[in-house]
Amino acid sequence: MENLMIQKYNVPGPRYTSYPTVPYWEDKDFSCGVWQDTLLKAFNESNTTEGISLYIHLPFCESMCTFCGCNKRITRRHEVEETYIGAVLKEWDLYCALLPAKPRIKELHLGGGTPTFFSAGNLAILINGIMEKAEKANGYEFSFEGHPNNTTRAHLQTLYNLGFRRVSFGVQDYSEKVQIAINRIQPFHNVAKVTFWAREIGYTSISHDLVFGLPFQTVANVTDTIEKTKSLSPDRISFYSYAHVPWIKGNGQRGFDESNLPKDEEKRKLYETGKNLLAEKGYHEIGMDHFALETDSMHSAFKNGTLHRNFMGYSASKTQVMIGLGVSSISDSWYSFAQNEKNLEEYYRLLEQEMLPVFRGHLLTEEDLIIRKHILNLMCCFKTSWKDDKLKFAELPEILTSLYEMEKDGLLKLSDYEIEVTEKGKAFVRNICMAFDLRLKRKAPETKLFSMTV
Repeated sequence: MENLMIQKYNVPGPRYTSYPTVPYWEDKDFSCGVWQDTLLKAFNESNTTEGISLYIHLPFCESMCTFCGCNKRITRRHEVEETYIGAVLKEWDLYCALLPAKPRIKELHLGGGTPTFFSAGNLAILINGIMEKAEKANGYEFSFEGHPNNTTRAHLQTLYNLGFRRVSFGVQDYSEKVQIAINRIQPFHNVAKVTFWAREIGYTSISHDLVFGLPFQTVANVTDTIEKTKSLSPDRISFYSYAHVPWIKGNGQRGFDESNLPKDEEKRKLYETGKNLLAEKGYHEIGMDHFALETDSMHSAFKNGTLHRNFMGYSASKTQVMIGLGVSSISDSWYSFAQNEKNLEEYYRLLEQEMLPVFRGHLLTEEDLIIRKHILNLMCCFKTSWKDDKLKFAELPEILTSLYEMEKDGLLKLSDYEIEVTEKGKAFVRNICMAFDLRLKRKAPETKLFSMTV
């Protein structure tokens, strides 16, 4: 029965870091001017109350990890650091000149690429340059992604001194065979070392990122990885399904044969094994692929109903405005999305011309805003409601009818005004969200766009 359920629901689907998802953005009503107008509207509505979020993409890596689908530039030439930081600060200057007041930063995240490719000194130059034109909001949270092989104590101490208290380390899997296949060789002692350093320095939330569904990965590998992870007691664990999307240009996912990937029931066993082990070890599921100890702020946010999800992933608090700096970064004003140039040289060229390096985006319709709210609710709270008339829309009865099959399969509970995802259904939350995705329903993709949902 379990295998039949997997076969039934294992279809290509979005991960819903946004709605509409990027392939369904409409450029016809979008321009950089539209983005700026909606940004100013949202900034005026929210800067003094909740502040803004800032995502900074640092794209450089010294080697190509073949499981990674992120925008990156492979190089060992560290002289690229200063040029890139100068460009990011130039982009920030352009935004600060546009905004009517000093931005109050509630959340700041350094992603990549490999943020710790940059020296501790250069990261300090970057953050100090950002904060020269901003202030920290109450309850601010600064976080970064660290590579266990090149994160130094100086990185951790420098960023701590600048206000960072959250750090996530990419682990993936400790099996040597799996690590060779994904070209990410990092022994356990490297992860242990940076985790202990972070704790000694005073970081209050340490996360490890694990992945299931990798080439050659077995149940024994997942068990061993989680046992080792538990011995280090990170506050949070991300347990992601490997998204195999080799058709996306330039992402590097061609370092192994697809026959080496665990499929369907085999992959499902990896997930169930990991999820059960995490529960046994005191980690609570707080959102799709995310688990936390009760002492972590993410767990509190989930319990309080304040967990939020955006292009940075899950966060413990919501901000209406998220500005993305750096090549390929995506910004969100709630009313519109805007993405920066993906090509590094073009990103530099536009900034040299005193232009925001935005190359595409989407202006959300009233319908988009309603659907977005429902999908966010499902992703962050595992339930959504339409008791408020503002959350009703014309196709709602049709969507509820389409969910009867999932209710019969035990994935959710339907009432007159609410949907609640069951424990069994949490693994299929992407499928449940797809039922609300009107843009996907109206125009099914003709080519491969998304990874599989299971």
